[in-house]
Amino acid sequence: MAKASPQQQDIPIQPVERPILCSPYKEPDQHWKYDTVTGAARKEPGRRPASWYKTERTGSAQMSLLAQEQQDDLPLPNLLRDDVRRWREADYRGATLATRELLRHWSREDRERRLFFGQREAVETIIYLAEMRFTGRTSRLRFAPKVTADDLGRLLTGVRPGPAFQLAQGAEFFPTLVDKPADPSLKPLRRLCTKLATGSGKTLVAAMVITWAFVNRGISPESREYPDVALLCAPNLTVKERLGVLKPDAPDNYYDAFNLVPAKWRPLLQRGTVIVENWHRFAPESPHKDGDKTYAVVNKGEETPADFLRRILGSASDRLPILVINDEGHHCWRPVPGSTTGSGLTGDDKTAFEEEAREATVRVDGLDRLNAAGGEAPGISMVVDLSATPFRIKGSGYPEGQPFPWIVSDFGLVDAIESGITKIPRLPVQDTTGRPDPRYFRLWEAIRDGLQPGEKLPGRSGKPKPDVVWREAQGALVQIMGQWKERFERIRAAQPGADRTPPCVIVVCDNTDIAEEFYRRISGEQVIETVTEAEVQEVLEEEEGEDEAPTTKRSKKPKPRIVYGQGEVFPELFSNTAERKVTIRIDSKLLAQAEAGGSGTSKKKADAAEELRRVVATVGKAGEPGEHVRCVVSVAMLTEGWDANTVTQILGLRAFTSQLLCEQVVGRGLRRMDYNPDPATGLLTEEYCDVYGVPFSVIPFRGRPVNKPEPDDTPPNLVKALPEREAMEIRFPVVEGYAFALRRNLIRCDVGAMEPLRIEPNREPTGTFVRPQVGVQVGGGVAETQSPFGFHQQNREAYYASVHLQTILFQAAQRIVEELTQAGTAGAEGRKRRVFALQSRHALFPQVFRVVEEYVRRKVDFNGAPEPELGLEKYARQVVERVRDAIQPDDSSGEPPLLPLLNRTQEIGSTAGVEFRTKRPVFATMASHIGHVVADTAAWEQSAAFRLEQAAQQGVIRFYARNEGMDLSIPYEFLGVDHGYEPDFLIRMATPDGEPDVTLVLEVKGFEDNQTTAKHEGARRWVRAVNNWGKLGRWAFHVCRNPQMLERELAYLVQQWGTESAA
Repeated sequence: MAKASPQQQDIPIQPVERPILCSPYKEPDQHWKYDTVTGAARKEPGRRPASWYKTERTGSAQMSLLAQEQQDDLPLPNLLRDDVRRWREADYRGATLATRELLRHWSREDRERRLFFGQREAVETIIYLAEMRFTGRTSRLRFAPKVTADDLGRLLTGVRPGPAFQLAQGAEFFPTLVDKPADPSLKPLRRLCTKLATGSGKTLVAAMVITWAFVNRGISPESREYPDVALLCAPNLTVKERLGVLKPDAPDNYYDAFNLVPAKWRPLLQRGTVIVENWHRFAPESPHKDGDKTYAVVNKGEETPADFLRRILGSASDRLPILVINDEGHHCWRPVPGSTTGSGLTGDDKTAFEEEAREATVRVDGLDRLNAAGGEAPGISMVVDLSATPFRIKGSGYPEGQPFPWIVSDFGLVDAIESGITKIPRLPVQDTTGRPDPRYFRLWEAIRDGLQPGEKLPGRSGKPKPDVVWREAQGALVQIMGQWKERFERIRAAQPGADRTPPCVIVVCDNTDIAEEFYRRISGEQVIETVTEAEVQEVLEEEEGEDEAPTTKRSKKPKPRIVYGQGEVFPELFSNTAERKVTIRIDSKLLAQAEAGGSGTSKKKADAAEELRRVVATVGKAGEPGEHVRCVVSVAMLTEGWDANTVTQILGLRAFTSQLLCEQVVGRGLRRMDYNPDPATGLLTEEYCDVYGVPFSVIPFRGRPVNKPEPDDTPPNLVKALPEREAMEIRFPVVEGYAFALRRNLIRCDVGAMEPLRIEPNREPTGTFVRPQVGVQVGGGVAETQSPFGFHQQNREAYYASVHLQTILFQAAQRIVEELTQAGTAGAEGRKRRVFALQSRHALFPQVFRVVEEYVRRKVDFNGAPEPELGLEKYARQVVERVRDAIQPDDSSGEPPLLPLLNRTQEIGSTAGVEFRTKRPVFATMASHIGHVVADTAAWEQSAAFRLEQAAQQGVIRFYARNEGMDLSIPYEFLGVDHGYEPDFLIRMATPDGEPDVTLVLEVKGFEDNQTTAKHEGARRWVRAVNNWGKLGRWAFHVCRNPQMLERELAYLVQQWGTESAA
C-alpha cells in the first residue's frame, strides 16, 4: 500500500452556492467563514479581519484548509480600520477643507461611476495617516485612536510596537512604517502599502492620492506637507504606458474620466507634475552612455546623486520632497541583512528569483538615492505601495508568503470575491472517479506522483519530461477547452452588434520546454529544417563521384522555417495560420526585453519583442493586435500589466507552493467584464473563471461537479486505538535492514515461492541502455565486451544480434555474488576482507548461477519479446534484486540465519499509538484495536475490511488492524532505489490452542506491475527474517487478489498451518 501523500490527506474547503455577499460600494458587513474541522462554509456577520497564512509550504505541499489553521491576523490594518471608520463617521473631522470635500465627493452615492469601498478605504487610510497622524493632529480627531501616539512613534522608528501588535504565531514579525537600508548612513523610507486585489482598481487609488496631494498643495503652495511632484514606478513598459492616465494633461486621464476633482479645483492639478518611469531607469547610468546609445570612447565618469536626480525628475528635481507611488510594490524589497538570497532554488526557479532580486535591488536602491537627495530632510515624503500580493517571496531570506510589514489597508482577493468585484474562480470539486480530491484540482502533483523513472528529467529536480506532461494533462486541457468552446459558440451565436471578442484560456507551465510542447500541440505551429533542390543536387553529385572534386559551389544552409499544421485540441478553433495567430506563447526573455524598453538589441529583435508585447498587452481588446487571441501559453505567471477581462479558463501545470503564487496566477483571470449591479439586490452579478490545476483553497469558490450534486459537508473522522480493546493490540518489529553473514558460503533459495517478473517491451524506449558498475570480474580480468550492460544508444536489432541469454544470466549472477560478498564481509579488516571475498565469490558463484537460471526459466514472462530483452538494465536490475533478496543462508547446514536489523530508537511498533483525523471514508470495526478502518477505494479496502469482520465472527481470525497511522514499513529495493512498502492489514490468525500466534501481513491488490511484485518479494524476506528473530511469534505474508475470496483464503491458510504443525 502506498503511503497517502500530504496532498491526499489535506482537506480542501467546501464550495459555496453564492459567494457574493456584499455590495462593492459599502464596507463588507458579512463574510464566509470556513470550519477548520469540516471545511463547511457559513455566513459570519461583520467584516473579515485582515490576515495572512503563516504556513510554510515546501516541496509539493499545497494551499488547503490546513493552511487556515495557521491563519494569523494583521494587527495594524485591523486597528487602522477601526480608527479610519470612526474618522469617516465623524465626517473626517480635523482634516483640511479640501481633504474633507474630496473624501465626501468620492463617497457620493449619486456618482455616475461610483468608487468601490476598498478603493476609498485605501485612500482614506493613507490620508488619515499622512494628514492627521504624521503631522501631530491627533487631538483634532476628538477620539482615542486604537493606534496610539506611542504606537505610531514606534512604527515610524522601526521599533517593535506594544502588545496589541503581537501576532499569535509570528513572533518574529511585527509591523513598521519605515524601510531601513542596510547602510546606516542612509535615511529610512517611509512606506505605506495598500493591499488591493487584482481588478480592484489600484490605478484609480493612485489617482485619488495624487488628487489629494496636488489640490492641497495648490491651495497652500508654500506648504511642504503636500508634495506637488508624484513619481510613479512601474514594473514594466506596458504598465508604464497604462499609468499615463495619471498625468493630468493626458487626453484619457482618470481625473476627468472618473470625476475625481470638483471643477473648481481642476486647474490645481495642472500645477503638479506626474512622472511615470519604468524601474529600469533607476539603475545607475553607464559612464559610456550618451543619449540613448553607448560608446566606448565616451567616459563621463560615475553618475553623481545630483545627476541621478535630474535624470529621473528632470525640471522637478528642485521640488523635493516628492510622493512616490510604487505600482506592484511587492517587487520593491530588501533581503534579510546578512542572508544568502536564493538558497535552495534551482533551474528556472533560481533564474526567475535572480531576475526578481535584480528588479527589487534596482528599485529600492533608486528610492534610497532619491531619498538621500533631500539632504537633512528626506527627499521622499512617503512611498505608497500598491499591490495585490505584498508578500515576501521564496529566496528573499524571509519566510515565503510573509506580508510586508507596512501594510496599512487590506482589501484582498477574498474580500473582492465576496463583494463581486472580481470573477469567481470555479474549481474542480468532484470527478467521475469518485475521488475525494479530484485529479484536476492538484493536476501537477497527480502527474508527478505517477511518474516512472524514465519519465523524469535528469538531475535532482525529478520533474517530468514535456511529452509526459502533455500525455497526462491532455484530458484536463481538452475538458477545460470544452468549457471555452461552449462559451465561444454562445458568443458566435449572439445577435448582430454584440461584442464578438473571443474568450481566452491561459495555460501556465512549469518551464519553457513544457510551454513549447503545449504551444506546438495546441497551435499546430512548429519550426522545421527544410531541404532545398540545391542540396538534393549536391548529394546526388557526391554519390555519383565521391573521388572527384565537386563541380558546383556548395549551397548555403537553409534557414529553419515555420510551418502551420493542425493542432491536437479543437484544431478548428486553436490552430494558427501565417495570417492569424489565435494561440500565442509568451517568450519570457523576449517579453522582458520589450518591457525593459528593448535597448541593447538588434532592431529586428527589438521589433519582434515589441510586437509580442503589444499582442500580449491587448488580448481581448477590440481593434487591437491581441483581439483575436484565444489561448495564451506561458511560463510561471503572466507579467504585471495583463489586464484582459476575457479570461474564462486557466490551466495550471506547475507546483504552487504558496498563497502568493496561487493568487498571482488565479488573479490573472478574475477581472470582470460587467460592473452593472443587479437592480433587485444592488449586488454585482456573478461572473466565473474555470481554474484547473491551481489548488488555491483559501478563497470562497463556486464548485463545479461533474453531473452530480455537491457532496454534503461532513466532519472529519477520528481514527484511534480504543483502550477497551487493548487485548486486540498487535505489535510488530520496526525493521530497517537485514544481517546477512555466511561462514561456509552455503545458501538456499525457494524459487517456486518467488514473485514473477514480466517483460514490458511496449513501455521501454528502444535502444536505451546504461551500463552500471558490474563489480569484480571472475579471475580479475577486464570486463567482457559482450556484457549486456555495456551498450550505449544501440538499437534493438544490434543488441539482439550481440547478446545471448546465457551471457545475461552469467552477468546477473556475477552482480548478485558481488553484492552478497560485500554484505557478508563488511565487518572484516582489509586483508581478511579481500581473502574472504575471493573465497566467497568462488564458492557462491555456481550456487547463485543455478538459482538465476532456474528463476529466469520458471518465473520470467517474456511476453512475446526476444530473450535478450532481459539484458536491459530495467529488467536485469530487477533479476538481481529479486534473486538476491530471495537467497538466504542455509541454516540447516550450519549457516547463521537471516536476521532483521531493528530501529535503534524504536524497535517495536504497535497499534496502540494510532490516532489521526481524516475526511476519507471510514468504517466502524468490531474486531480491531483501532475503532475505524480507512478505505482508500470502495471496491478493495472496504470489501476486505467487511470480509475480515466476517472472518472474525466465524472464528477464522481473532482480530486485525488496518495499516494506517501505524508506521509499519517494509524495506525493499526496486531498480537500485531503496523504498518502503506499507502493506494493507495485519491479522492475528485463529491458530489452534497450544500453537504459537501467527500474524499475517495481508496485501489487497488488484493491478500488479513489476514494482508491486518487488514489494511482495521484500515482504517475504521481511517475514523470513522476523521469524528467524522469533520474539513476536510467527509471521506470514499473503496477497489477496479478490476480496470476495478472502475468507476462504484465510481459512485455507489456517488449515494449512495446522497440517504443518501436526506433521
